[in-house]
Amino acid sequence: MQKIRVVFLDRDGVINKYPGDRQYVKSYAEFHFLPEVKSALKKLISSGFRLFVVSNQAGVSKGIYPQENLDDITDKMLNDLAGDGINISAVYYCTHRPEDNCDCRKPKIGLLEKAAVKLRQENLEIDFKESYFVGDSIRDIETGKSAHLKTILVFSGKEKPENKDNWQTVPDFSARDLSEAAELIIAHSKNPGTRL
Repeated sequence: MQKIRVVFLDRDGVINKYPGDRQYVKSYAEFHFLPEVKSALKKLISSGFRLFVVSNQAGVSKGIYPQENLDDITDKMLNDLAGDGINISAVYYCTHRPEDNCDCRKPKIGLLEKAAVKLRQENLEIDFKESYFVGDSIRDIETGKSAHLKTILVFSGKEKPENKDNWQTVPDFSARDLSEAAELIIAHSKNPGTRL
């Protein structure tokens, strides 16, 4: 089975504008790509990475917005990206509430396991040691660490650098946004021994 490199991406605060703590993107009218996201995604694909979006979206089970809205946001996001030649391999959401104790809500790794299953159907296997998780929260970093991925915390969403002393889990790298994270990933993948 061929091993491939993957970048897992949180959605809100990484790909699109963070809606705010305890807030949700409830429709595509509220979905806004962050600057330079598309060029960053193109660079990662050009460097040989497959891309997966993995996101907690408990607003569905809380009744804040319907599943149909989430599906519409996803379809329009993917169509917009495809129009720029950007292929996301899959988008996986956990729509459960924290108290549901499911296997897919980050920091659990159920969504990542879904990606692994999809790739195995293509006779591909994730090279976890050479793959990455990019997120805007410490929960994302915990998810990546649990799956033995390299982790990058971006400051374009929930988490801020000034909270560093309170982090329970420390990312491998941090970056201003996805654009800077992509540069780190590409540089590190070319020269793994480099400390960034």
